Amino acid sequence: MADDIFAPQNIAADYNDDSIVHLEDMEHIRLRPGMYIGKLGDGSSHDDGIYVLIKEVIDNSIDEFTSGFGKKIEVKINFAERKVSIRDYGRGIPLGKLVEAVSKLNTGAKYDSKVFQKSVGLNGVGTKAVNALSSWFRVQSFRDGKTRYAEFSDGKLTNDSGIVADKATETGTLVEFVPDSKLFGNYHFISEYVERRIWNYAYLNRGLTMYYNDRRYYSKNGLLDLLENNLQTEPLYPIIHIKEGDFEAAFTHINGQNNDYYYSFVNGQHTTEGGTHQSAFREAYARVVKDFIKKDYAPEVIRGGLVCALCVRIQEPVFEAQTKTKLGSTHLEPNKVDGSNDSPLLKTYVLDILKRNLDNYLHIHADTADALLNKINANEKERKEIAGIKKVAREAGKKASLNNRKLRDCHVHYNTNHARRLESTIFITEGDSASGSITKSRDVDTQAVFSLRGKPKNTYSISKVDVYKNEELNLLHNALDIDDSLDNLRYNNVVIATDADVDGMHIRLLLLTFFLRFYPELISSGHVYILQTPLFRVRNKQKTTYCYTDDERIAAIKATPGAEITRFKGLGEISPEEFKNFIGKDMRLDPVLLHKEFDTDRTLTFYMGENTLERREFIMQNLRVEDDESIVVA
Repeated sequence: MADDIFAPQNIAADYNDDSIVHLEDMEHIRLRPGMYIGKLGDGSSHDDGIYVLIKEVIDNSIDEFTSGFGKKIEVKINFAERKVSIRDYGRGIPLGKLVEAVSKLNTGAKYDSKVFQKSVGLNGVGTKAVNALSSWFRVQSFRDGKTRYAEFSDGKLTNDSGIVADKATETGTLVEFVPDSKLFGNYHFISEYVERRIWNYAYLNRGLTMYYNDRRYYSKNGLLDLLENNLQTEPLYPIIHIKEGDFEAAFTHINGQNNDYYYSFVNGQHTTEGGTHQSAFREAYARVVKDFIKKDYAPEVIRGGLVCALCVRIQEPVFEAQTKTKLGSTHLEPNKVDGSNDSPLLKTYVLDILKRNLDNYLHIHADTADALLNKINANEKERKEIAGIKKVAREAGKKASLNNRKLRDCHVHYNTNHARRLESTIFITEGDSASGSITKSRDVDTQAVFSLRGKPKNTYSISKVDVYKNEELNLLHNALDIDDSLDNLRYNNVVIATDADVDGMHIRLLLLTFFLRFYPELISSGHVYILQTPLFRVRNKQKTTYCYTDDERIAAIKATPGAEITRFKGLGEISPEEFKNFIGKDMRLDPVLLHKEFDTDRTLTFYMGENTLERREFIMQNLRVEDDESIVVA
């Protein structure tokens, strides 16, 4: 009998002709959305699907602009109705193919490189995915004195106006849609995420005017403006801006950052995971600077503290996924039918441009060259200072990662090609009590837990050497694997999960100080979040409601006769069974965002530096005492 357990088990239905199922285009997108837009999400993360939908539509409008048609794009979001409207003033989708262009996969003009040169859209998928994943979708084209509109629901055509006369309206395309809540859940748009994308389009397309909810976005100096508006600290020398042919880069060095950081783009697409163009720049930059300073420093020493905005435009780029976050092309143009390619190698092209432009710039601008050399020398000095302790600290960190019960790892990591890599999350908790509840409730495949002993060290005024000497901080950055660069980051979402009290808020500040001081790119890349957990539970025998604010508590009490109200004073008070509700598909996360006006140095000095009279007065003026006794049982 025991042998039978290894025999095939007849637990599935018969595999026959009926098992072969054909899905229409829209059905397949709705069944497998991850293939087309990455993850779904609820809008808390910058790479959630609702923002990819916006991007896909705007990309088509950008392709019109880069082809020489239409210098204005209007984007509007009705947050109450969750409706997105995008209007361009290009040529307009050909009216006879309007319905097919937004509902039939592998249908579009991007296959004809004579019509669209160096476009973002490539595969005839983008707008179709938006249509399929929207509960309501409308497209209208204005062209040659005529117009036509079509409406869809869940990707299915519900209304087609046909071609009618319309001589008064400017040419172009209007797309409106409402992402489907059946797929995205109780989603919400975060305006800062949308605005950041709008700005990127403006930076990368000089001469284009973008409007977002009637506010104008326009860039005169391209990537130079991008870098100036996104630096949170003063550059060590004036930003170097190089533009030649299909290449553009703006870069400088800053203090307080050990690695190099990039805003990288291909044909206007934000390649958040870099790719061959970014690797080509990193290699070429280190080589050109090394030849200029005539010192045999390691590439990472030369690039330490470098911040760069980079864009290349190539014909028919090859990306590693439909979401186009990483470039895989090695040449400026695609391979020929026989597989040969006589177009320039991407890395050779970038190297030649930097050799001509960067070397000349440094010879002409002696002050910049001196500042650059001083930064590189400082990097090398720091490297020597921490070389010994870094090795010991890394070994201790790795050993602790394997053996220390403070880290409960997960199976899927961000730095892999796993299908669920974007879901990989690490919760940083305070104490064993809170981490215990999360550990028992988590998804062991994608969610890890790192438990702090208490309040971590204030890192405002310490050096990187001190970080390596501090066991807990050393273990933390080893767990994240971000010491060399974000390329090795093991978790897409770094979630600070602390109590909503004074001590919990202080721990949040200490962790954010640590990241801002030594790994600011972790925050600027949108990986850091604050976990929201309920403050109250309102329930009776029939119904339980978890409330995150006082307003939610009051509303729940009114809707729950004879309610019992529980005030959660700490994460450790929430049982593992309840915690599953707060870190699953309905998890509420507040992203940590760095606004353009945010001054990192000044903010950290004020809040985390030496005690000052100014800070004392601020605390006294803003002190608020909440009375827990106001919480009563109805």
